[in-house]
Amino acid sequence: MTAPALRLGTRGSDLALWQSNHVAQMIGQRLGINCTIEVVKTKGDRIQDVAFRKMEGKGFFTKELQDALLERRVDLVVHSLKDLPTEEPAGLTVAAIPERANAADLLIFRPEIEAPSENDPLALPDGTVVGTSSLRRAAQVLDRSPGVEIRALRGNVPTRIGKLRDGQYDAILVAAAGVNRLQLDLGGLVPLELPYEWMLPAPGQGALAIETRVGDAESAMLSELHDFGVARCVDAERSLLALLGGGCHLPLGCLAAEEENGIRLQAVLGAIDDEATTATVSRVGGAAADPKTAARVCFEALRLALPEVVSS
Repeated sequence: MTAPALRLGTRGSDLALWQSNHVAQMIGQRLGINCTIEVVKTKGDRIQDVAFRKMEGKGFFTKELQDALLERRVDLVVHSLKDLPTEEPAGLTVAAIPERANAADLLIFRPEIEAPSENDPLALPDGTVVGTSSLRRAAQVLDRSPGVEIRALRGNVPTRIGKLRDGQYDAILVAAAGVNRLQLDLGGLVPLELPYEWMLPAPGQGALAIETRVGDAESAMLSELHDFGVARCVDAERSLLALLGGGCHLPLGCLAAEEENGIRLQAVLGAIDDEATTATVSRVGGAAADPKTAARVCFEALRLALPEVVSS
């Protein structure tokens, strides 16, 4: 007897649909179960005329999906893990975190802009208009190139690249995973993948989260898609985010890696003004046997480095 199809909830952007179809394909291949795609519009999708850093609250791209789960309108949802708040609503659980894509950021710039050197990829000419709505990205750029102008950049990934082509920006910052997953044409533009020593990603960037209801059969089945190594790394990153009490607006970058004796976590935290015109950053690192201890080590280091930003 054929198992009934699972209703998979997702946002409607090109990237979200790619990610959801990718997960649906994995479920079909590994579990032999079909999925139907159900598009749910979120607050972050509806509000496009406000700079992301000026939107209040958390869960801009996740709450409506979680509501659909709780109301049993869908059986599972797929999130970009970096969008998912660290506090899980009662009754829901992350059932699986699959293999992670490239977590790096891309600096994409117009060809007439003076190209930065490989030794200093964030050294941009004064007056360069850089598009990003991420305080994390803005802080790391401004710390190295205080003469650039940061302008808010909203829309899905193809839209953002289109705005760069139209000349609304000299350069933009986007996640490499989105560009690579959609296989976007960057012809006529100059992409530069930023090494982690210059730009640390958002907690969980490049990873997906498959969320279900606690106790549902889907939770146990979907564990087949879970990558335990990736889960340990993103646990360290998201534990640091939770310790700092932050959401998407916190100018925090971090990246964890498995080592022989545990987890090594790198982190950067910015102090940036409300209009994203000036910033300084502090970078720390720590290692521990388990993810949460590694996060605590970095939290204490950041608390000492930026006491005006990090409270006890």
